[in-house]
Amino acid sequence: MTSSIMFRSPEARARIAAWFDRFHEKLPVPTRSREVATRFGATHVLIAGPESAPPLVCLHGALASSAHLMPELGPLLARYRVHVVDVIGQSVKSADVRLPIDGPAYAEWLTDVLDALGLARTHLLGVSWGGFAALRMAQVAPARIDRLVLIVPAALVSGSAWQGLTRIAIPMALYRAFPSEERLARLVSGLFSTHDDMWCSYFGDAVRSYRLDFRPPPLATPASLAGFTRPALVFGADDDVSFPGAKLLARAKELLPHAETELLEGCRHSPPTDDAFRARLCGRITRFLGSDAARDAADVAPPPAPPGLAAPVA
Repeated sequence: MTSSIMFRSPEARARIAAWFDRFHEKLPVPTRSREVATRFGATHVLIAGPESAPPLVCLHGALASSAHLMPELGPLLARYRVHVVDVIGQSVKSADVRLPIDGPAYAEWLTDVLDALGLARTHLLGVSWGGFAALRMAQVAPARIDRLVLIVPAALVSGSAWQGLTRIAIPMALYRAFPSEERLARLVSGLFSTHDDMWCSYFGDAVRSYRLDFRPPPLATPASLAGFTRPALVFGADDDVSFPGAKLLARAKELLPHAETELLEGCRHSPPTDDAFRARLCGRITRFLGSDAARDAADVAPPPAPPGLAAPVA
């Protein structure tokens, strides 16, 4: 049997697949599963919401899946036809491959997904690693995006190397080597805003099951996003070790001058998983996606690229 690129063993993959089913069983709305073909391999999509509603495509973070993100979307599921895509290389439900992080591969993959879903243009939401993939789409195929929502996205800023080492990397290495409840608690305390037994247990298994992909995605530049003029909404978390919130939002304003930004106060990289936070976050996103002012802002001409810089595709 060919060894897995993403998982440490067949048993590890089965363990994560079982977790997908557990999260899926808790979804509050009916869903439809689709598997679509892309040039990089099969990709799973979980779909919910009224069929006649505007489309919203969502990309989850690393070590997660569509079943993890779907319940966090709360009220959005009643107002949009939500397609949560299992990000290739980061979900047990899509092909067991890892895409290059330099160049247009992630945008090409997502273009194939949208084509298969029959979506010429859509709202696009990306969380963490999914935010990196969404930014790649904005760089390479901006015409496919109506409005863009980024939640603690990768590829805008880097955090403190020392804090990343002491609060995330070392606790993760210790837990992988010598798993215990105490070490898991220390690890999740640096990442999670609230304690959720199911999420924490899953994360412990994910950290020990995946072959972790620590490649830092290349940071976007003003030139690379010069062709993207659609409305954008960017959320940063004020206690995010990986992508510090204030720094992230300042960078977002530099890259996307017409973007709306919002700092999630008292939040680490993984936002709260309670109903009150979901309602607040999704209410803000709904107002943005339905805003006529946001649509009008898209007609403002983009600022010129800095002298001497072209607008590269990737």
